[in-house]
Amino acid sequence: MATTATVPDAATRPMSGQERKVIFASSLGTVFEWYDFYLYGSLSAIIAAQFFSGVNPTAAFIFALLAFAAGFAVRPFGALVFGRLGDLVGRKYTFLVTILIMGVSTFIVGILPSYASWGIAAPVILIVLRLLQGLALGGEYGGAATYVAEHAPRGRRGFYTSWIQTTATLGLFLSLLVILGTRTYFGEDAFKAWAWRIPFLLSIVLLGISVWIRLTLNESPAFKAMKEEGKSSKAPLTEAFGNWSNGKVALIALLGGTAGQAVVWYTGQFYALFFLTQTLKVDGATANILIALSLAIGTPFFVFFGWLSDKIGRKPIILGGCLIAALTYFPIFQALTHYANPALEAAQTSAPVTVVADPNECSFQFNPVGTSKFVTSCDIAKSFLAKNSVNYANEAAPAGTVASVKIGETTIASFSGAGLAGDELKAQQAAFDQQMTEAIRAAGYPAAADPAQMNKPMLVVLLAVLVLYVTMVYGPIAAQLVELFPTRIRYTAMSLPYHIGNGWFGGFLPTTAFAMVAATGNIYYGLWYPIVVAVMTLIIGIFFMPETKDRQIDHWH
Repeated sequence: MATTATVPDAATRPMSGQERKVIFASSLGTVFEWYDFYLYGSLSAIIAAQFFSGVNPTAAFIFALLAFAAGFAVRPFGALVFGRLGDLVGRKYTFLVTILIMGVSTFIVGILPSYASWGIAAPVILIVLRLLQGLALGGEYGGAATYVAEHAPRGRRGFYTSWIQTTATLGLFLSLLVILGTRTYFGEDAFKAWAWRIPFLLSIVLLGISVWIRLTLNESPAFKAMKEEGKSSKAPLTEAFGNWSNGKVALIALLGGTAGQAVVWYTGQFYALFFLTQTLKVDGATANILIALSLAIGTPFFVFFGWLSDKIGRKPIILGGCLIAALTYFPIFQALTHYANPALEAAQTSAPVTVVADPNECSFQFNPVGTSKFVTSCDIAKSFLAKNSVNYANEAAPAGTVASVKIGETTIASFSGAGLAGDELKAQQAAFDQQMTEAIRAAGYPAAADPAQMNKPMLVVLLAVLVLYVTMVYGPIAAQLVELFPTRIRYTAMSLPYHIGNGWFGGFLPTTAFAMVAATGNIYYGLWYPIVVAVMTLIIGIFFMPETKDRQIDHWH
């Protein structure tokens, strides 16, 4: 077990040049992660057109979602593979390998021939590259956090590791800058045809800098000392998760730490963006700018809360962020509706809608990788309403009844898509969508948010508050995870709960929230998912998570 000691004078000295270099080199991998993530997000329509154009629309949709989801799904497996390697071979060499895999995979996307040239091989290779990136990411974060923490002086680990957490903003701005510059210079037609590849190809520059700097670094002092004493683990996976005393700590780290951190993080950045564009119908460019501004305002607080956690502890800040988020999400998201799309807010009050359907026909539309089809008359009606941000009530109908939608005095019958051929299903869907669209527009539901009615300063304030919650839970989390585990299994043991929390609890948040909205008819109901997970983390964290800020981390057992 870790021991407690007083903080030495090193905690007050200025950061050395070598320590700054360690932080910079470690952070570059996370910049890569976000640069690549935002490239995929921003260019997803172009990537789909380039790589999935030759297959049928359903297969194309599935491929596109798999390419996106693959990175989330395999991250915990990357944590196991590279965490084990990091505890056996060393921190420096392992996260040199992860940065190489990430960088080369991103670069290859830029030179990968399209479906038109290579056929089905093109989307398959693209998904393989995404899987490789996900595996590498599973090892990258744990390596970076461990390496920085093991170089940090006692009493400053929260401050030092918090710099890694700021790199999401840098990755976002870098990707937006490169995309905008390329689009402007070459023009929209050339960009869609071939210049979209340039942002991916430029990643080789980031890779070259990263590898060069990482090659000049030394192994972490704690790992080096442990190796010299012959105390390193021979089987880090077995020791970390096959041993209940360590496995229990990993479970507490997940349920009492990273799960809540992940949902607060994803709600504050990605679900907020999803809510603005998909629910409130704010145009993508405006929504991205609003999110970018809020990130720019909030980013310094990652470092602030990391520094504060060295003074008052990791636990009160992380659990405090979970508590405040759980208490305020509903009023904040309702305020986002009020300031972004007041016409939608008015329509939800003045034009109630009811879905009349056989409850047995209504599915919970959770579809994380796009492989499920929802073709009952109830699912078709509810999916349309959820996508168009129409609140509705549910009314049970006799078994076998085809679902219908009441909009004021108007009633529109849905249809069953089961057994219909592709073209017939598409035609019926188009006819139903048109009929429903005309009805909801007549009831006052807007097609898009009116920029003239938007209060952008207030939206930035609200989004910055959400980012502030993110900085509370995420700023100190790296130091806390590092301090929970002994040096011999640290890389392995901290990486898995981090990536299950962020890859699964966080990564599947948008699809889970959408399914909850579609099931209930309330556009805010999806917020119960992050609220419940945050409260779970709060309760488990209070009773089971130890405070770690004063622990020694150069212990081998």
